[in-house]
Amino acid sequence: MSKPAIGIDLGTTYSVVAVARNGTVEILANDQGNRTTPSCVAFTDTERLVGEGALYQAHNNAENTIYAAKRLIGREFDDPDVLRDMKNWPFAVIEEDDHTKIRVQYKKETKTLYPEEISAAVLDKMRVTAEAALGTKIKDVVITIPAYFNNSQREATKIAADIAGLNVVRMINEPTAAALAYGTQFAGRGRKNVLIFDFGGGTFDVTIVTIKGKDYKVRTITGDTHLGGEDFDTLMVKHFVEEFKRKFGQDISKDKGLLRHLRTQCEQAKRILSSQTQTKVQLAGTKLEGDITRARFEDLCHDLFEKSIKLVEKALKDSEMSKEEVDDVVLVGGSSRIPKIQEMLQDFFNGKELNKSINPDECVAYGAAVQASLLQENQAEQFKGLTLCDVCPLSLGVELINGQMKVYIPRGSTVPAKHFETLQAAKAETKSIVVKIYEGERYMCEENNFLGEVELTNIRSGAEGGGKIDITFEVDKNGLLNVSAVEPITGVSKSISIVNKTRLSKDDTARMIKEATEFRALDEQAKKRVESMDGLERLCCQLKRTAAAMNTRGEMQNADKKKIDDKCDQIVSWLDANRSDVKEAFDRKHAELEAFWNSFLKKDEE
Repeated sequence: MSKPAIGIDLGTTYSVVAVARNGTVEILANDQGNRTTPSCVAFTDTERLVGEGALYQAHNNAENTIYAAKRLIGREFDDPDVLRDMKNWPFAVIEEDDHTKIRVQYKKETKTLYPEEISAAVLDKMRVTAEAALGTKIKDVVITIPAYFNNSQREATKIAADIAGLNVVRMINEPTAAALAYGTQFAGRGRKNVLIFDFGGGTFDVTIVTIKGKDYKVRTITGDTHLGGEDFDTLMVKHFVEEFKRKFGQDISKDKGLLRHLRTQCEQAKRILSSQTQTKVQLAGTKLEGDITRARFEDLCHDLFEKSIKLVEKALKDSEMSKEEVDDVVLVGGSSRIPKIQEMLQDFFNGKELNKSINPDECVAYGAAVQASLLQENQAEQFKGLTLCDVCPLSLGVELINGQMKVYIPRGSTVPAKHFETLQAAKAETKSIVVKIYEGERYMCEENNFLGEVELTNIRSGAEGGGKIDITFEVDKNGLLNVSAVEPITGVSKSISIVNKTRLSKDDTARMIKEATEFRALDEQAKKRVESMDGLERLCCQLKRTAAAMNTRGEMQNADKKKIDDKCDQIVSWLDANRSDVKEAFDRKHAELEAFWNSFLKKDEE
């Protein structure tokens, strides 16, 4: 019997956890019975909420309800995408100590959090979901990431898992995981070129995979880490803000609570428009409402839809493959359900039927669980022999003296990948060499993404027969870059995992791991407090029903029934006024009510 293998799809809007055991894969339901969990975290005066609990109270606590943290993770504050998103988010994103952070009010105090901490809370929720379903503790997981995530975003995701107390045995690209789900269920025998069209809530990836039996080889990946359903929601929100202002003379653009409520309504409308041609958006408690048709929604989002098709075209060009050579186009991610996107994609492939055989919301977690199973010593028979070759999403290289980027590991290189190079100092008297490292596809470094630098000091100059260093680039199985440099003559060396402004220090990470443990304990206390409060309220209702039934049967006098009703009503009134009280207060009231009830039972027995 194989050990349970856990895969987690950490999504922008929703997350999913799956387990592979005994040759089968199961998507696990959370404590609300749902197989997808909102990637949403909220902070209140009394507790932290994750998942449905956070989402349900969002419009009443918009400034302290965090969503789409995946769009912040591993990004610098002055990133144009971050600055653009900040205008649409009700919560505050700030720059603190050269890091992007989120400011919230928690237990009536101001607290600043890294995006990694928010993602860690979601991952912890997935861990709890898995442990509840399996009845055992879990530690080792495979986590999925957008294929086009850069080195900083990958590293930040791994840190989020560390904070959540999880050991990442592998990070796998989301469309690659989807290919595993498709291949293990539907690919059959023979060779197939499969294009994975992965359109999620916050990111978009196109990956072309060649599947031959149990061999999976990624041919190319491209995408946009800032394109997804969240952007469609934003366009709809802007549309209705303008419409409400025009029709009702009310400008809600500064009302964060109403904007959060409107965003939720727009997300629901977007989903409805995938099956209906028209729907209504209404803000509860106001006169604000409006209709939106599928045609109007498609017009609002047309440019973004078109962008996704252009990226499909780019993926084909990069893989040197024609449309006709693609055997299957597989739809992944919730946004791939949008009819217009499907229509445009089908038109691009000259009417080819799109493959909708796998669940677009669950297949990424499914594939992650398969990958987790492959990494175990005792593999399930169904997955034995399966091999997977993934690739680097972006080219990696160094800056030359003229500012040009010299590529060491080209995009599309199979990972793990390694490159060795000897560098010569530009000046003979140089005693130190700094190597600046970049990723991207542009000719000049300033147009690419700076990752960090490695510096060797106190080396021999060229005049002393030195001035050279050997540098090694190594991309590991998770797509993370490590760089080492050594001077051959003296043996002076330096080895680093790429560090830049967005990466957290070891002290920060250790502190957050400690705080996450404290949060976990506080969450458990909050859960027990709510259970105690609910138990007290249920007892009041139960005793009133029991007293009424006994009175009907002639087993209790009217006067006694009235005393019980009055006592229960009194406690319910107390509850309404003291819902933020501590668990012990509810327990005392519970004991008081039980004793009161038992006094009547003893009187009847006498």
